[in-house]
Amino acid sequence: MKTIAALQDLVTAASLEGGPSAAELDAIEQEMPVILADVELLDAQIMTLDRTPTELDERRIRRARNRVMAARRDLTNRAATAPMGGAA
Repeated sequence: MKTIAALQDLVTAASLEGGPSAAELDAIEQEMPVILADVELLDAQIMTLDRTPTELDERRIRRARNRVMAARRDLTNRAATAPMGGAA
């Protein structure tokens, strides 16, 4: 009789030790305006899930979408103008 064994290593807390690197934390910090704008948009959309959106709800969603687009544009523009290779 053959034994059945896992073909992949187990995922344990030891493999996730150390947390995010400084570079990963910097990337998250730079993307934070986009993340917050996305959360605001989701909040506005969630408020209208169980009811018909009012004029105020529609304006809130439209403004949140505009903030998301502006935050993404700003992030893209910053990434395009950032020096490559860590040059100071």
